[in-house]
Amino acid sequence: MCKPDAGLRRYIPEGRNGMKQAMVRVGVDIGGTFTDVALAHAGGLATCKVLTNYSEPETAILEGIAIAAAQAAVPMSDIGQVIHGTTLVTNALIQRRGAKVAFITTQGFRDVIEMRSENRFEQYDLNLTLPVPMVPRQDRLTLNERMDHAGHVLQPLDPAEVDAMVATILAGDYDAVAIGLMHSYANNTHELQMADALRAAAPDLSISVSSVISPQMRELPRFNTVIANAYVQPQVARYLGRLIDRLCDVGVTGPVFMMHSGGGLISVETAVDQPVRLLESGPAGGAIYAADFARAQGIDQALSFDMGGTTAKICLIEGGRPKTANTFEVARTYRFKKGSGMTVSTPVVEMVEIGAGGGSIASIDSLGRIQVGPQSAGSEPGPACYGQGGTAPTVTDANLLLGRLDPDNFAGGTIPLVLAAATDAVATALASPLKATTDEAAFGVTEMVDENMANAARVHTVENGRDIERFTMIAFGGGAPLHACRLGEKLGIKDIVIPPGAGVGSAIGFLKAPFSYEATKGLFQRLSDFDATAINAALLALRAEATAFVAAGADAAPTSTRLTAYMRYSGQGWEIPVPLEFATFTDTDAAMILAAFEENYRTLFGRTIDGLGVEITNWSLVVASDVPPPAPVTRRTGGTLIAADRTRQFFDAGLRNMVEASEVTRAAMTTGRMIDGPAVIVEDETTTIVTSAYRAIGQDDGSLLLTRKEGAA
Repeated sequence: MCKPDAGLRRYIPEGRNGMKQAMVRVGVDIGGTFTDVALAHAGGLATCKVLTNYSEPETAILEGIAIAAAQAAVPMSDIGQVIHGTTLVTNALIQRRGAKVAFITTQGFRDVIEMRSENRFEQYDLNLTLPVPMVPRQDRLTLNERMDHAGHVLQPLDPAEVDAMVATILAGDYDAVAIGLMHSYANNTHELQMADALRAAAPDLSISVSSVISPQMRELPRFNTVIANAYVQPQVARYLGRLIDRLCDVGVTGPVFMMHSGGGLISVETAVDQPVRLLESGPAGGAIYAADFARAQGIDQALSFDMGGTTAKICLIEGGRPKTANTFEVARTYRFKKGSGMTVSTPVVEMVEIGAGGGSIASIDSLGRIQVGPQSAGSEPGPACYGQGGTAPTVTDANLLLGRLDPDNFAGGTIPLVLAAATDAVATALASPLKATTDEAAFGVTEMVDENMANAARVHTVENGRDIERFTMIAFGGGAPLHACRLGEKLGIKDIVIPPGAGVGSAIGFLKAPFSYEATKGLFQRLSDFDATAINAALLALRAEATAFVAAGADAAPTSTRLTAYMRYSGQGWEIPVPLEFATFTDTDAAMILAAFEENYRTLFGRTIDGLGVEITNWSLVVASDVPPPAPVTRRTGGTLIAADRTRQFFDAGLRNMVEASEVTRAAMTTGRMIDGPAVIVEDETTTIVTSAYRAIGQDDGSLLLTRKEGAA
């Protein structure tokens, strides 16, 4: 299933992350169904997909690396760097398999995490199920202390009370402690006093401090974040320790780095201290992968579409950079329902995620309609067609029945698909109750998935004040090339790019990521009272913090700094991000910052508001190692038609009919080679379905451009 690909030589490491050149680098992404591996070496890139091992995820990593190394004829001992993204943190929070945590907070605020924001995400659901707090009430402990919003001490912390709290913690047999006191983002003296006392009494105890993990305004997300960090910290430390030991056992002694949710690399040590930063590490790698191709091809507005075995992720990329945010919602009780989860404040690549993967299970709801997801068959047992005991119909089963997958060559032939099992699953669970044929039921499944993804993309772009028809889609992941053309038809998108190695895009993206760290600070100011001295002091401290973390991985690499102020009109409840140039501010710069705020506000909402003051609540500063831009690629919009290797039939959703399609290998789609849809382009890790409305053209960088034919509906 793995093979070296000399056509992907641009992924060979060139010391571009500012560290000593590692001639062999490996990116590993653990997903809900597959573990993806991309190994860059002197001859190109070897890629591999293996089924995820839920009980021992490191086992699948070692298996995948061994396969890729063997195919590339590279000894394991030559691997100089491993870059890893994992769903371990997210899964631990969702499944509630973490440490026994004590939460220490200010007296009177122990129930903040249970009261939440008091918003109802399902307004008319009388049986609304809210997330259960990570820490039970009896383990939420309080200190009689208080700071105000400016960091002034209102109630000093009594040393005797600190000693009593230490005794309570030691008697409670806790695995970890989270400390989150009111307004500690403005003055963390009391938090540090409590943490120092605990470390002195119990050096091996995992301790997370909110002013370190998330020093931002708003106690709910700050408390949630520090609790989530403490909850997963012991588990992450054990897992990474096992992974490094097992890599060493097979001769891989190079350093291991982690992909963080904001789209950069951090050291294992930083990941152990702040594992909450790993929440969206895999999808972030995919966004980096898509952004690299957007920069190379001069695509100013790109829609990253990453569809794997469990979920689909959609991200906006503008100016060659993924859109980012400083909050993220995890462990939703109504999966994929905004507002039903736990909001944490950690830097993330902003994306919309829905339960639309190859393993997503299809069912019939109480109104007799086909629904898909959010439940997934995952890798254990997997879709029915995997022949591993699964009986529920999935998206992969539906695609197989519609002729979009070759049962003998799925995953390069390593996973033969059982057509009879897929037929039985769809017929029993869907076709029979609906009194439809199996093909009709299968079409209903794929059409529902495509419409769900299209709707999510529409909403996401509208919420960001953008017109989706102006975007170019960049599709990757094992499932995205199967669905990209139909999604493009629904969204009115003309151009779609399928990059090389699309089936393992996130793992390849890890190899393209810079070392980076985002430091944040809550510092409330009204622009009318702009205090440049206080701002400059805070920003210098943030840059020093971020630079120190980046230097731990990138040595003396040149770096760049990005600054964002989170701002709002007075009286508003939420802020918008406002990018600014990092500089030494003066008091007269308030006018420039106001202008930047109004420009961004107008982009999002179409207008500004007269007569209201403007406030800054939080600051974010990112230091990243410089990554040279990719070589520019000139888009080819025409070429020479090539002959098909063979023909086969698949169901074209736009025509509502089976069509006779040309089939070619991805290797045949070299520069300037073209094939008109309907067509099927096959490779080991995925299959690209070119519907009748599109044609495919090979590009200079090995990608495919799927462009809508003139006059196509």
